[in-house]
Amino acid sequence: MADEIISTPQHEYTDESIVHLEDMEHIRLRPGMYIGKLGDGSSHDDGIYVLIKEVIDNAIDEFSSGYGKRIDIKINFGEKRVSIRDYGRGIPLGKMVEAVSKLNTGAKYDSKVFQKSVGLNGVGTKAVNALSSYFKVQAVRDGKCRIAEFEKGKLATDSDIIDCTEENGTYVEFVPDAQLFGNYHFISEYVEKRVWNYCYLNRGLTIYYNDKRYYSKNGLLDLLQHNMEGDGLYPIIHIKEDDFEAAFTHVNGQSSDYYYSFVNGQHTTEGGTHQSAFREGYARVVKEFYNKKEYVPEDIRQGLVCALCVRIQEPVFEAQTKTKLGSTHMAPPDKDGNYDSPLLKTYVYDVLKRNLDNYLHINGETAEILQQKILQNEKERKQIAGIKKVAREASKRASLNNSKLRDCHVHYNSNHARRLESTIFITEGLSASGSITKSRDVETQAVFSLRGKPYNTVSSEKIEVYKHDELNLLHNALDIDDGLENLRYNNVVIATDADVDGMHIRLLLLTFFLRFYPELVRTGHVYILQTPLFRVRNKKVTHYCYSDEERIAAIASTPHAEITRFKGLGEISPDEFKGFINQDMRLDPVLLHKDFDIKGVLNFYMGNNTTERRDFIMQNLRIEDDSEIAM
Repeated sequence: MADEIISTPQHEYTDESIVHLEDMEHIRLRPGMYIGKLGDGSSHDDGIYVLIKEVIDNAIDEFSSGYGKRIDIKINFGEKRVSIRDYGRGIPLGKMVEAVSKLNTGAKYDSKVFQKSVGLNGVGTKAVNALSSYFKVQAVRDGKCRIAEFEKGKLATDSDIIDCTEENGTYVEFVPDAQLFGNYHFISEYVEKRVWNYCYLNRGLTIYYNDKRYYSKNGLLDLLQHNMEGDGLYPIIHIKEDDFEAAFTHVNGQSSDYYYSFVNGQHTTEGGTHQSAFREGYARVVKEFYNKKEYVPEDIRQGLVCALCVRIQEPVFEAQTKTKLGSTHMAPPDKDGNYDSPLLKTYVYDVLKRNLDNYLHINGETAEILQQKILQNEKERKQIAGIKKVAREASKRASLNNSKLRDCHVHYNSNHARRLESTIFITEGLSASGSITKSRDVETQAVFSLRGKPYNTVSSEKIEVYKHDELNLLHNALDIDDGLENLRYNNVVIATDADVDGMHIRLLLLTFFLRFYPELVRTGHVYILQTPLFRVRNKKVTHYCYSDEERIAAIASTPHAEITRFKGLGEISPDEFKGFINQDMRLDPVLLHKDFDIKGVLNFYMGNNTTERRDFIMQNLRIEDDSEIAM
């Protein structure tokens, strides 16, 4: 009997099972460990932008150490080639090749050389090298230089040390490997946003990106002014002291407090201990200033927009991509595990106590405006509390009944390795949601089904959202009512039919997000799903076409083709749909330029100005083919 239940092993575990991978091989085999997700460039956190960041971070560390006030960045979009040149000290020539090809090798381990660096793990440029089909590095130091070229992480050429007349510094050039990243593309707006952030955080630094000059005079004050939606309720308060800098004010219409937070120049998009320290410290200082123990932190912070940067020694992040700070102190413990530096939250509170309290005492008008905002927030919170409670109960019941949301297993606010892949498709109708549901990856992809066209919120107040089931259920499914800290899905994808009704639903959803949750869009979480308009096939081959141009080309290359025009997502079979929502799916990011007027755009395109909008359409209507009018 015992023999019957003992299974024979399929694979034996022997000495041959133990495999050693060289540094570059390991990075190529497990890229997610080093740069997060790969992606095709549609998302701001895709791997190709992490590669750029890793090289620039090294240049910034040189600037922060007092060497080199300029960085040159160029991207050849056709060749997908990136080059970055700094004017710092240059990588020491004798160890240059090792510095870009051997893990756990670098100067960042020496805290005397790099006091408050972003990269401390000795990985940055090694990952760029390993994940590029071509990688070149040139270091220049005092009339001498060395040039090395790599292919997929393997050394191809090395000049050794030669004479050189160029300025000191480091030049890196690379092409991300299409074998790993697929048919990727760079979106210039994503790169430009990173460039601006580097300038805001490093006053005195000049960056040339494709020959355009970027420079900030006032640091985080400039960042907030350039990115804030609308005018602040009071002049921006700008505090800068030693290793702390913050600029903040309140705005109307903001559903919660919102942060542009950084650590040592690294954009911590998921916040962390420094952001929590500011939120707690800010509320505490304000309560103490007004001597109002009954003030609720939520009321103090609602509508607050803040740009925040803290510089600490040897920061600890929760992942290699460094999007969330985990450090609790301003410096690491000594060899015995004891901390000589203050707690991060104590340090932040002390700085705020000295500066913010003093500012509010001197600027009585600002103090009065802030107090009125707090009282207004308190009134609104109490006003919607009952409706909100009923709405949340309705949302819970809907989730339990699985009538609107078909959830996935992995969420953005988890610690799962695939959290960056977490996606929710917002679609219309049962047939479309059914196709996606049957085709999706249940680990990372959720589906939210709309019933008809959602409510137009362009002129609504927040309280009305809770009265409309569709929008109430949607924002509860995303869990964004109290800000983005609990956001459940990294990618919010609008998936509607490619017709007039589908476009209208898309616009209504974007209106809702921009009206009440602009930070969701501004931080690059919202996308439009591209699905094929045509299928061109014969017995041997099938082409899916996303435009008329692709359709014409497919017909020309496919004899005796059958042509199908997809009118809606529900017409695409689940088996076909799998090819459109897999790792190669086409997503168009919804981007907000820094001078984008959300209120003005929404009022014009979605407001009650029907006559004005009709005249605009008539004046800008393009007629491609007169024969279509005759039909």
